[in-house]
Amino acid sequence: MKKLSGFSVISLIIGIAVVALIGVGAFLVIDGNNNAIDFNNYDFYSVISPSKDNGDIGDHVKGSVEDAVILVFEYADYQCPGCASINPRVNKAVEESNGKLAVVYRSFLLSYHQNGTAAASAAEAAGLQGYWKPYADKLFAEQSEWEYASVSERKALFDKYFGEVTDGKGDLEKFDQDIASEAVSKKISFDMGVGRRINVESTPAFYVDGQVINWSEAGSVNINGKTIAWESAMGGDDFTKLLLKIVDAVEAKE
Repeated sequence: MKKLSGFSVISLIIGIAVVALIGVGAFLVIDGNNNAIDFNNYDFYSVISPSKDNGDIGDHVKGSVEDAVILVFEYADYQCPGCASINPRVNKAVEESNGKLAVVYRSFLLSYHQNGTAAASAAEAAGLQGYWKPYADKLFAEQSEWEYASVSERKALFDKYFGEVTDGKGDLEKFDQDIASEAVSKKISFDMGVGRRINVESTPAFYVDGQVINWSEAGSVNINGKTIAWESAMGGDDFTKLLLKIVDAVEAKE
């Protein structure tokens, strides 16, 4: 058997320690390690700014809050197949609303997704360099490639995605460091805490004016005194059309 050099032994020990810390971090994030946070200080149905409670990382928004007439809040897990499927529909609605719709994205991780925490951490790390949306879109688009990857395979893929979405202009070393940072862990944990307090039970979950948009079954929401209903689970572009109907209802003159 080949003997390990002193450097190799040290590297192995460090590697084991890092994996262990990541495992502990994942547990803390999934568990929502935020008992010290007074969530009464926050309005869950408005854009939450950076603070010490969320690692100084505020909400991520698709679209322009300043121009939007309505905010929709999305809670999702990057390893959730339904979230990956609905993501391009959400993006399309934001684009076709002519700036009138903004979607606030928050992570809500499902404990049985082995790589969900790591993916959320990578998205937040990319966001610290200004690339949250393209990286999030990339994770959803390539979900089948990384969802069951090993730790080493996952890191290689996440690094590759970062290089692609930044066109090689991002700081890869900082990206890797930020993935395991306390700030990123706090942000994800904070999102989880908010989701639990509004009773998110599954992903993707959408809220508008405090009402749940249950896209997977028949339902309705009341917007500006108008009831917008759907008769069954929404697929394809149906969800895009629903979001645009909500925008129209807000703008409708009484």
